[in-house]
Amino acid sequence: MNADKFLALTGYQFRQQVLLQQALTHRSFSRNSNNERLEFLGDSVLNLIISNHIYRRFTDADEGDLSRIRASLVKQSTLAQVAREINLGDHINLGGGELKSGGFRRASILSDALEAVIGAIYLDSDYGQVEQVVMQLFENQLDSVKTGAGLKDPKTRLQEYLQARQQELPLYEIESTTGKSHSQLFTVSCRIENPALQALGSGTSRKQAEQQAAQKLLDELKL
Repeated sequence: MNADKFLALTGYQFRQQVLLQQALTHRSFSRNSNNERLEFLGDSVLNLIISNHIYRRFTDADEGDLSRIRASLVKQSTLAQVAREINLGDHINLGGGELKSGGFRRASILSDALEAVIGAIYLDSDYGQVEQVVMQLFENQLDSVKTGAGLKDPKTRLQEYLQARQQELPLYEIESTTGKSHSQLFTVSCRIENPALQALGSGTSRKQAEQQAAQKLLDELKL
């Protein structure tokens, strides 16, 4: 992706094309010049921008609520969704193996690349400009932020529902694990006794699969 193309997608014009190219280069494409260091920097910059914004916006939220709001905005799935909205995956430099396995669609690669891009923008400009870009990219996510009970993850909500009714806690079990170590897919079952319900969830981590399974049971319970 060149600077003009990036400008059309995000509204930001890179001055140093080399930073943009590095941000879009995955380790599988180049071990010596890739986006891992920029990802590290971008993660910190993004967390600061989001923290500052929600601190000023949600004036009645306590520390716990603010932490949960931030977590919902900077988690892998949210970053990957933002990256998909600007078709970032189409422009990431990937090695042959990652290309064949559809790495340009993988949430981990997309989220890492987005953080690297944010880090690159910070180095290419200043805090004020990268903040403007982040606010534009995350506009939809920020507008849809939930507060209160809506911030709690599905596993927590399901557990609290059962505890309030003095029922047994849900049982989670790994049903299968497929794929190589760097791109595994977990399938997990979640079962409750009263009412007797079970659901399967899948994800690139056990935690993600458990959360999906718990959400399916919440949907069954209409919660």
